[in-house]
Amino acid sequence: MSSSAPPAGRPVFTGLGVLSAFGTGLAPLAAATAAGSAAGFAEVTRFDVARRGTRRAALLADPPPLAAAVLGAVAAACEQSELPGGAPLLLALHSDLRTHRVAAEVSKVAAALGLAGVGRVYTGACVAAATAVADAATLVGSGRHPRVVVAAGHLVEPGVFAAFDAGRALARDGQLRPFSSGRSGTLLGDAAVAVVVEAADAAAARGVRPLARLAGWGRSGDAHHVCRPRPDGAGVARAVRSALARAGVAPSGVDYVNANGTGSPMSDLAEARALREVFGEALDGLPVSSSKSVHGHALEASALLELAVTIGALDSGRLPVNAGWLGPDPEIGLDLVLPGPRPEARPRCALSLNSAFGGANTALLVAAA
Repeated sequence: MSSSAPPAGRPVFTGLGVLSAFGTGLAPLAAATAAGSAAGFAEVTRFDVARRGTRRAALLADPPPLAAAVLGAVAAACEQSELPGGAPLLLALHSDLRTHRVAAEVSKVAAALGLAGVGRVYTGACVAAATAVADAATLVGSGRHPRVVVAAGHLVEPGVFAAFDAGRALARDGQLRPFSSGRSGTLLGDAAVAVVVEAADAAAARGVRPLARLAGWGRSGDAHHVCRPRPDGAGVARAVRSALARAGVAPSGVDYVNANGTGSPMSDLAEARALREVFGEALDGLPVSSSKSVHGHALEASALLELAVTIGALDSGRLPVNAGWLGPDPEIGLDLVLPGPRPEARPRCALSLNSAFGGANTALLVAAA
């Protein structure tokens, strides 16, 4: 687990680019998650799924190549931030035989956009993008760089889909139901996302208003099992406590949790136990949801996609809905954001959590600008 010392400079987000199953930009994604829309999930036609146990995913209708999708998000984030040249790019991608080629393509065009090229590629499964954000915050907070761009991309493809299906990780009923009774697994989704992480004083000097602050971050490893989570959620709890400590925020200062919530019976229960360990009785009144229930699981890009959703919720006050709900699991005990009327929340501080096979956990504590 990394140190919980506060950063020397406060990192903020000054630019954001998003491509999801709902289209380009944060607005359609935020609207879909706030409404709990399942319209993002549909029968896969991009490749043959006739022999698969699950046939649904949250896909773009006509996706560009992965490198182009990532670069589109990077360009949008840089434009919103009015980014000066020279910033390094940290990139999260799935690890396969194409990773080097995609990273090289992104690096070449990123240089043409005025960036310093790809400085590091993260392939740490479902915490890859959150790990990159934490490293970017450290680079900015230590004064090594005034700003760093973090990007991630994942487009659902047949090999990964087949592997998740064979491992029975995908929901057999075609619905992603985080924390619900009857949940049976996750569903995959497309995403390409980029954020500009910048020192608050550097942003102020440029006259750029931050989208949100990265108040704290934490990382931990369970070392419990190659794919099963530690049942008591202790690793997730350590990551959350590290993020809170780094930010100097008490558990009572958190207004919303965008949980990892993959819809897996075991991992959802372990995460609920972790939250109970950290928040105690206060968890009964703390809104929790998993935005994966709307946009799907984007693997290495998931943490950045969910960070974007969380930033959108802080800005709008509309919390993402925990879709796919069938009924309570008596072992979960969370105050879930369910479909239907709910008072406007106006959260000021929110957690975005992610966990990966192998027991890696990350927590990003995001505060309203």
